[in-house]
Amino acid sequence: MEESQTPYEMLGSDGVRALADAFYREMDESSDAAGIRAMHGDDLGKVRSLLAAYLTQWMGGPPVYLAVKGSMCLTEVHAPYAIGPDERDQWLRCMDRALVRIGAPDELRDMLREPMYRVADTVRNQDHSGPKVRDPNIIAVG
Repeated sequence: MEESQTPYEMLGSDGVRALADAFYREMDESSDAAGIRAMHGDDLGKVRSLLAAYLTQWMGGPPVYLAVKGSMCLTEVHAPYAIGPDERDQWLRCMDRALVRIGAPDELRDMLREPMYRVADTVRNQDHSGPKVRDPNIIAVG
């Protein structure tokens, strides 16, 4: 019986870096990802490295993201951005296209589909897409 591999074992460190590169190329080049592209600065180098580090650890590789950021909590990092269903789905489309772009096998794409959705939906911080709506029940901020 063949032992199943983790996604990291299937891709390796070079494959994970290629996936992060392909993801940001997709986001940069796809008109249907304009919403999430607008959340990023012109230089994607740092965020590309962070995504590669996150994916390395999340896919079963060494804890490189934890070493850099000290936490795997993505909701805090994404809290300033308005992330609704459209933005979540843009991210998922870019990730799926990036997996295709790097030639990831169908087995890996199928293995990642549901967990990737859960991660993307966890980062979603509003039920609608568009600008963040201020909570009228908050009387003071500071």
